[in-house]
Amino acid sequence: MKRFFVLLKHEMKLNIRDMNMVIFAVLMPLVILAVLGVLYGGKPAYDGAPFTFMEQSFGAVCAVSMCAGGLMGLPLVIADYRERKILKRFRVTPAHPALLLAVELSVYVLYCAVSLVTLALAAGLLWRVHIRGSAWAFLGSWLLTMLSTLSIGMLVGGVAKNSKQAGVIASILYFPMLVFSGTTLPVEVMPRAMQKAVSWLPLTQGMTLMKNTFLGQDGGGTLAPVLVMLGVTAICTGLAVRFFRWE
Repeated sequence: MKRFFVLLKHEMKLNIRDMNMVIFAVLMPLVILAVLGVLYGGKPAYDGAPFTFMEQSFGAVCAVSMCAGGLMGLPLVIADYRERKILKRFRVTPAHPALLLAVELSVYVLYCAVSLVTLALAAGLLWRVHIRGSAWAFLGSWLLTMLSTLSIGMLVGGVAKNSKQAGVIASILYFPMLVFSGTTLPVEVMPRAMQKAVSWLPLTQGMTLMKNTFLGQDGGGTLAPVLVMLGVTAICTGLAVRFFRWE
């Protein structure tokens, strides 16, 4: 554990100095929230809705930081370390791939947690947004969505040969999941065939679960989304450790 916390401290310092994730995982969701607040404020999501548009969109804004950290930041950092031979130096130390991946995962978990807290404070204080369902259920769905998204980034970073390859793979994953998971374009407005096609994306499952738990709605069962996200997390994490490239 001592090695873990020493590495985490140094990785966090380096990451904050870079500022990319501070901007894209913390500040950008706040900007999106502010734009939505200016445009919609306390307006209902639709005529007669018992909740506001801001409350309906809160889970989607939270997912922005998960996508930025899990599908762009995490894989690019690990691949960049591999390309610069930093991982090659780690290989002669007692550091196991699981330790290195856990440290990088923890860095982006912290970013997502900071983003969640700042979004909740801003939404509550400025636009009276409050959770209508169970806070614990929402936090559980948020945690599952975050871990499944970050685990995909761990797999990409763990096996990509260099930062260029990681960037290509990350972009292929990032933009479709950001657009079609419900984070930017509501799933409800998509054609029925497209809804079925994107319904099993882990981020889509997570988005649906976060939205339902935040609003206190019955989304037709939680078992399938939970199993999908747990399965993605377990498989991607296992493959990332098993096929981890030092150089």
